[in-house]
Amino acid sequence: MGERDARVTKVGYFLRKYKLDELPQLVNVLIGDMSFIGPRPEVRKYVDMYNEEQKRVLSVRPGITDYASIAFKNENQLLLQSPHPEKLYIEEIMPQKLQLNLKYVKNHSLQEYFKILFLTVKIIF
Repeated sequence: MGERDARVTKVGYFLRKYKLDELPQLVNVLIGDMSFIGPRPEVRKYVDMYNEEQKRVLSVRPGITDYASIAFKNENQLLLQSPHPEKLYIEEIMPQKLQLNLKYVKNHSLQEYFKILFLTVKIIF
């Protein structure tokens, strides 16, 4: 636990630790491609594995943060600790994240939006 990826520079580590690496996505929010709150965009390879129910997460605008981002704020550490990170992601993490994202899709409201925003700010600070 606490191991760092040797490929990440000190500046990169700082940016990731404090979620500052997400700032460029603000441009996507400003041009309307993303929202602050909504399911995080996923790599196409994994989206292709979604079943019909899971594809419902694609019906809402993607966001910078969501319940899954909050629940899996330590995802990189979990993957680093695993002898089979992709298997862990596909079989355990991705289904849980999709379940959380479906919760947002089913309860999509202004109240839910601000709840996620509050929880995100809380974990950052």
